[in-house]
Amino acid sequence: MGGMVNFAMANEIARHLRKNQTEAETLLWSRLRAKQLAGYRFRRQHPIRGYVVDFICLEKKLVIELDGSQHVEQASADMVRTASIERDGFRVIRFWNNDVFGNLDGVLQQILSALEAR
Repeated sequence: MGGMVNFAMANEIARHLRKNQTEAETLLWSRLRAKQLAGYRFRRQHPIRGYVVDFICLEKKLVIELDGSQHVEQASADMVRTASIERDGFRVIRFWNNDVFGNLDGVLQQILSALEAR
């Protein structure tokens, strides 16, 4: 989702997004859920700072965002969003949907490396 919203609205949006995940989000979630990645707990479509992030590991303060083709046009908005989230000490990493479909193991390895670096 694009811009910042209030907390109640962010929770409502998060619920909607969890029910309407993209194919890439569904695929990545199937490998992150239930502490499957080295025992780290992830949440999906989680509100933070008025935004809803795709995936988050609160323990390691790591946010994972999946980007489809629409993100080419909204790159500057994504930069503002990332900077806002990072001000709270989170690290944001981004992957293209095509990376999830074409190299899921590589994406998971990059996520694990980022988790262990924190």
